[in-house]
Amino acid sequence: MMLIKIGGGEQINLDATIADLATLEQPFIIVHGANVLRDQLAQRLGMEKTILTSVSGYSSVFSDQDAIDVIMMSYSGLRNKQIVERCQRNGINAVGLSGLDGRLVQGERNKGIRVRENGKTLIKRDLSGKPRSINTALLSLLLENGYCPVLTIPIVDENGFAINSENDDILAKIANALDIDCVIQLIEAPGFLDDPADESSLVAEMTVAELHRREASVEGRIKRKLLALTRLCQDGKTRVIITDGRGEQPIIKALAGAGTHIS
Repeated sequence: MMLIKIGGGEQINLDATIADLATLEQPFIIVHGANVLRDQLAQRLGMEKTILTSVSGYSSVFSDQDAIDVIMMSYSGLRNKQIVERCQRNGINAVGLSGLDGRLVQGERNKGIRVRENGKTLIKRDLSGKPRSINTALLSLLLENGYCPVLTIPIVDENGFAINSENDDILAKIANALDIDCVIQLIEAPGFLDDPADESSLVAEMTVAELHRREASVEGRIKRKLLALTRLCQDGKTRVIITDGRGEQPIIKALAGAGTHIS
């Protein structure tokens, strides 16, 4: 089984991606982002996005109730249904779900994020958390009956509240829970780049040890993404491909060798 992560960038070619997926003979699950759509919607609603950076160097979006509402509108609302609609037009019987539906992704709310502000260490508490378990019975029920799950945030906390979480962490939980063979991540770059400003600096192959080394040397959102990738690959069974989602035939090209292949 395959797991497809569609990034939330503005240049991701959704039409080409879904057309490729319609040619696959094996079942697959889609997990998607919508970060650009969220930011655009928040701006139109007059809501500013706040980025927190923990003392350990990981960055995340501060998620109050307004931020959760925007996530529901952009991620599990508009972008989710845009993808489901394209699936239906291509003969893929897709079902759009958030981690909140059927407690599909059970999470645990963060106790607080330790940040440094004005020389002081502070604890910031918000509506965010980490995925802890996947409702594999629900996913299996859908897959066994010919449906394609299309998943995104928010997820659900211990008390039934919607919380924000990292789609990359959710991806790792699903891959481990369902023994996924191959994960393809579509981004707005040819793959993992040595220099983010130079698209010719593609790293064609990486090992888990290399992921560990790179994760320790960076900060911000890329640090969190590399940590999630490490967790995704740590069992040694899952092949991961990070590839360009902007052009034609992104899935077909990835399976033929394009992008960064991690083993």
